[in-house]
Order: sequence, then C-alpha cells, then structure tokens
Amino acid sequence: MRLKFPSVLLLFISAATCAMLSAQTGSSVPVQPANAAGEQAASPPASGFQPYPSLFATGSTSTPYARAIRVVPAEEMSRHDRDLEAGAESSIQERAGFQSLGFNEGDWTFQQLDCPALPNHLFLRFSRNDGTREMSMFSAAIPRNGEGKVRVIPILRKGYSLFSPAPIGALTISAFNHIRAEENNDIPADWLGTGLCYAALAGASPQAGQFPVGSPELLQLPGTIPPTLEVTKGGGGIVRFADLSTAPHPMEWNMTFDPKGKLVKASHAPAPVAHYQPHVVRTLEINDVTK
Repeated sequence: MRLKFPSVLLLFISAATCAMLSAQTGSSVPVQPANAAGEQAASPPASGFQPYPSLFATGSTSTPYARAIRVVPAEEMSRHDRDLEAGAESSIQERAGFQSLGFNEGDWTFQQLDCPALPNHLFLRFSRNDGTREMSMFSAAIPRNGEGKVRVIPILRKGYSLFSPAPIGALTISAFNHIRAEENNDIPADWLGTGLCYAALAGASPQAGQFPVGSPELLQLPGTIPPTLEVTKGGGGIVRFADLSTAPHPMEWNMTFDPKGKLVKASHAPAPVAHYQPHVVRTLEINDVTK
C-alpha cells in the first residue's frame, strides 16, 4: 500500500536517475544540472528551496547501487566468515530454540547472504528440507566487530510462518532496526542495498530492477516498477522495488523509514504488471493497394 502525504514534498530517486520533484500545490523544484562525472552540481537551489536531508545516499547517479543479494554456499564462504559462524553457533542454537525452530532436529544447511550495505554483520540463512513441504528456515545476523548480539529471524517452521509472515512481521522489523543501529556507520546508507538486505533476511533472494529491453521476459513483465526512493518531509524515506527473482510473478517490496532511519513499516505483495499483447500488422502487395 502506498502512503500519501497531502501537501508534502516528495523526492523521487531511482537507481538510474536522481530527480527532485515537489508535490506541493502550485510549486515546482528545478532539477540541478549534472557535472561530467554524473554528480549533481553544487549550485544553490533556486527560490530559497532547501531540500530535506536524507538518511540515504542520494547525491550521485554514478554511485554503484546494489541490484541483487548474492547467496554464497557455505563451502564458498571465506575462512574468516566460516570461523565467525562456528563461533556463533551456540548462540544461534539457543535463540533458534527460543523460537521452537527445531534446530536440534534433522540436518540443517546454511548459506551466506552477501549484503554490502550492512558490512559490519555476517548474514546467514539456515534451512532444513526433508523433501516435503514442511520446510523450516530462519536467518541469523552475527556482528563482525563483536559489538552487538547474534540475532535470529524466523521465516518458516515446518512450512508455516510462526507469527505474521516474515516480510511484514514486527519481529523481522525490530531485528532489522537493531542490526542497523549496531552498524555504527556515519556514512549515508545505500538505500536500495538496505532494502535488499531486509528482503533477504525475510526469506527472499531479491533481484531488483526492470528487465532489459529485448529480453524475452520483457514481453511478459514490461510494467514492473524501477527501484525507487521517495524522500518524505523531514527526511524519512520509502524504499520501493520489484523483486524479479520470483518471475513470472514478481513481488513488490515497500519499506517506510522515519527521519531517524528506523524502519516503521514493510509490505510485500504481487507487483502490478502490464502484460504485452502482440499485434499482427497486415501487409499488402502493391498490386492489392492499387486495385
């Protein structure tokens, strides 16, 4: 569900374009010119307009935005990360026990979720699948610098969500806010990478964006939205993107952050698509036209 703010300034920024728009009635905000490096020029905005400060990095179109979360098999993880997982396994087992995830039952496997936007944590996804639909799964976050707690985010227990679905659950949102607070990073965060990390911790293997022109998928899904950041009045933000990894049924993610960077709401629903219908163009011979 999209939030509406009457008479409020919105700043729409995609991963490919940094454009400033005003939603206030009767006003407009000029787009600042870009320099040769693709960055917004530092010239002062016209008419005394002061843009709201953002908790996310938004100033340059040359920034290499994250587009997907890389899932790394356990055997391909670095030795340091394997040792970090081994050292935290007792804490993971204890916290998984609190959630009745059955971590002591059956054979569990794990993978690393590579989230560059949150570099001070190691993210793992644990799963157990006995070949039936009763899969159990949870994510774990391990602080790399020792400052913070090992956290477990339940996703599935024997095929069912423990509480509300993980992508929108209060437990997932709370854990994510604690993780971000433990990052201790004064540099504005990559907004799209932050959203992708949340989706990965909630159980997805997200791939954001739109299908490239000319791809076969484009004929089926030309209407998926590009990754978008809306900066709201006061400096909060709404991160929105379509996860193409679930094609042909992409899912839309929306995450609302307050001006202090706290995630206050998340939604996860089928993305709207506009299906392409090919049209056959009739051709005529020149003799048929002149008759």
